[in-house]
Amino acid sequence: MLGVYDNFPVNVHKTASFTTSNSSKRLQQALIQVFNEINGKTYNLEDVADPSVPKCTVIFEFGIAEANSFNYLDNKEVNKVLKAIQKKPLQVMDFYCVIRYYKAREEKKIPLKFDYYMIRLIFSKNSMETRAFHERGLRYISPEDITDFIADKINERFSKKILKPLDTV
Repeated sequence: MLGVYDNFPVNVHKTASFTTSNSSKRLQQALIQVFNEINGKTYNLEDVADPSVPKCTVIFEFGIAEANSFNYLDNKEVNKVLKAIQKKPLQVMDFYCVIRYYKAREEKKIPLKFDYYMIRLIFSKNSMETRAFHERGLRYISPEDITDFIADKINERFSKKILKPLDTV
């Protein structure tokens, strides 16, 4: 089933709830577009989290679940998901996120260990819940940081803040 990973972990590392002024359909469309824009883009670590590694850059790679696997969000996959959302918004959207880290050293980009996350988004009327599970890696970006980063990137797409934190666990 598109958007749902059958083996999503029960015990997660971070749960956050947001209220929203947008419909689930519009929020999901924005989310898919944001993940597509973020994919492969380079950020400074300090733009995403408190930097534990100086002069470090990060690159995100998002994929969306489909039954027992994840499909990279390239243009073809984005169009497929947007068509599905247009027909009927999804109640749950699961994503796999690989975060690649690179340290700048004498004009060279030195790769560091990566972080691997599974992120579940659950949509209800006027709310969205995120669940982040850190599968493996050194956690240069924490589960809380990735949740906040996603919410910030979605809010940047709109003229007013559409995701407001409700509570966090």
